[in-house]
Amino acid sequence: MKLLTSPTPNGWKVSILLEELREEGHDLSDLQVEMINLMKGEQFEPAFVSVSPNQKIPALVDGDLNLMESCAILEYLAERFSSPLLPADRIPRFEVLQWVYWQAANVGPVFGNKLSYTRYMDDVDPAAKAHPLKRFATEAQRLMGVLSRQLEGQEWVCGERFSIADIAIYPWVRGWKWSKIPIVDIPNLEDWVARVRARPGVGRGLAYGVPESEVDQWSAARKAQVAAGGSSMAATSKLNRDSPAGEGDASE
Repeated sequence: MKLLTSPTPNGWKVSILLEELREEGHDLSDLQVEMINLMKGEQFEPAFVSVSPNQKIPALVDGDLNLMESCAILEYLAERFSSPLLPADRIPRFEVLQWVYWQAANVGPVFGNKLSYTRYMDDVDPAAKAHPLKRFATEAQRLMGVLSRQLEGQEWVCGERFSIADIAIYPWVRGWKWSKIPIVDIPNLEDWVARVRARPGVGRGLAYGVPESEVDQWSAARKAQVAAGGSSMAATSKLNRDSPAGEGDASE
């Protein structure tokens, strides 16, 4: 089995799950991890596109099966390696899956767009960014209110057990400072973020592709590098290009 990934929220979802599966006792000694350099455009190279036609990380190869889309990979791995991370019984299973899909349809796109307008779109006139910034900031706060209410009176998104719902949502909420989506005044969220981060498997999963010293706090140099790379991929001058360089964000 081979994971092709990069240190982004969507990439971390899968690496966290793999390490949590190890915590559950699964032998993943055959796992290979290949880091894809998004800044160099490796996601557009034929070898990667043959696995992930959408040209975005993460992607998974397991025997004859190629998988793209982080949440599909989460569901597949959680089925392939049974554990409480995805319940086998129908009702609790779909209680978990609905929150995985909620993340894919809501949290990822909204946080990602807020991040792009906040950090990366340097070549867009500030007046043109005002409306989308307000729109995505407002929706992000609404979504965090939804999550807060779901966490009321329980440790994890779906109750007493940590699941792939927590894994799917956490990497995006964890980066709230980078996205400038404040959560400090929203009940339950900071405590939940801390509980998730305290898990050993989560810590190891976050370390994929990141120096140990920067797992929880990027250096100034890395922040500048990520901002520059994001600005390059988000540049409006690339929107009408036919070349792969015009594809924009490389993490689904």
